[in-house]
Amino acid sequence: MNSKDRLVLAYSGGLDTSYCAVHLSKDLGYEVHAVSVNTGGFTKNEIESIEAKAYKMGVFAYKNIQATEQFYQKVVKYLIFGNVLKNNTYPLSVSAERIIQAIEIVTYAKSINAKYIAHGSTGAGNDQVRFDMIFQTLAPEIEIITPIRDNKLSREDEITYLKSKEVDLAWDKAKYSINKGLWGTSVGGDETLTSHLALPEEAYPSPLLEEDQRTVVLTFDKGQLLAVDGTSNTPVQNIQKLNKLASVYAIGRDIHVGDTIVGIKGRVGFEAAAALIIIKAHHLLEKHTLSKWQLQHKDSMASYYGMHLHEGQYLDPVMRDMEAFFQSSQDSVSGDVTVVLKPYHFTIEGIKSDYDLMNSNFASYGEMNTAWTADDAKGFIKITANQNKIIQNLNSKS
Repeated sequence: MNSKDRLVLAYSGGLDTSYCAVHLSKDLGYEVHAVSVNTGGFTKNEIESIEAKAYKMGVFAYKNIQATEQFYQKVVKYLIFGNVLKNNTYPLSVSAERIIQAIEIVTYAKSINAKYIAHGSTGAGNDQVRFDMIFQTLAPEIEIITPIRDNKLSREDEITYLKSKEVDLAWDKAKYSINKGLWGTSVGGDETLTSHLALPEEAYPSPLLEEDQRTVVLTFDKGQLLAVDGTSNTPVQNIQKLNKLASVYAIGRDIHVGDTIVGIKGRVGFEAAAALIIIKAHHLLEKHTLSKWQLQHKDSMASYYGMHLHEGQYLDPVMRDMEAFFQSSQDSVSGDVTVVLKPYHFTIEGIKSDYDLMNSNFASYGEMNTAWTADDAKGFIKITANQNKIIQNLNSKS
C-alpha cells in the first residue's frame, strides 16, 4: 500500500477511536497508523494494553509518543505561572492536553508522509475545534477525516457496529468516560449531562483512603515546583509525587460548568489534586512576593490565556506574548509553602521566602510604621481623597 492511503489516527483506545480504527481500516481500506500521545495519563502497562487493543482493531501500526515533559514545558508551566482556573474552578486539565497531543500527532503524520489525519471527536464538543485548528494550521495539505462527527453516530451506534465486527470489549459496561493526564482527570457520565445531579463517589478515580491529615512543604524557585518535603526533583516528577500524596485524601474533586467553543453550555467532573494545590500554593506565594500591579495585571491576563488555550488558539502569537509576561513575573516567586492535606480538601498555612514583601522594615500592617510620620499620612490621605471630594461637591449641587 502506498503513502496515498496512509492515515494517522489520534487513538486513545476508547470507544470512539476504536470505532474509527475498525471502520477506517476494514471498511475504507486505509493504512491506519494509530498514535496515542502520553501527556502523563498512561502507565507502561496501560500503553501495552492500548497497543494490543489497537492491533485487534486492525490498524497497520501503533505508536505511543511520550510528551509529558513537552506538555509541562509548553503549557502546564504557564498555567501555574498564571494561576489559571477556568471560571475560577477548572485547571484546564484535558483541554490543555489536547493542544500538545494535536501538535505531536501532526508532527508524526508529516514524518511518515501521511495524507490523512483522523480523530474520534463528535460534532458537539470542544475537541473537534482544538484538533482541527492545530491540524489545519500546521499541515493544511493533510486531509482531516472524522467518522463520528460526519456520520452523527451515537454511543449505541458505535457499540452495535463493533459487535457486528466481532469486537466486543464490554463498551456498554463503561458508565463513565475518564481522561487522565499530568494536570488532572476529567470524568463524564449521565449526571454531567444534567444541571442538578452530582457525580457519585464511585465515578472518581481516587477513593478516600487516608483520614489522618498530613503536612507537605512545597518549594518553588522562580515559580516552578522544584521540591516536595525538601526532596528536589523535576517539576513533572514533583507534580506526580504531590498527586500521589494528595489523591489518597480524595482532594481536587469538582464539577466545571462553562461555555463551549461551539456555543452551548457544558458540564464536566474532574479530579485534579496536584493542580489545585499547586495553583493555590503558588498564588499565595505570589501575593507575598509580587507588587500590587503585577498581581492585578496577571489576573486579567491569565483569564485571557486560559480562554484562548481552552478554545484552541494556542498557536496565535499573542499566547507567546502572554507567556513572556508570565515568565518575567516569576523572578522573585521563590520560597516554601506549607500545605495541610485533609479528607476531601486542603488548607495552606503560610509561606517562607527571602522575597516576602511583608518582611520590610518600613511598617507592619495595622501596627507601627517607621518610614513616614503622622503628618505624612494625613497629607497623603487628603490628596488621595481629592477626586471624590470634587465629585461629591459637584453632584450635591445638581
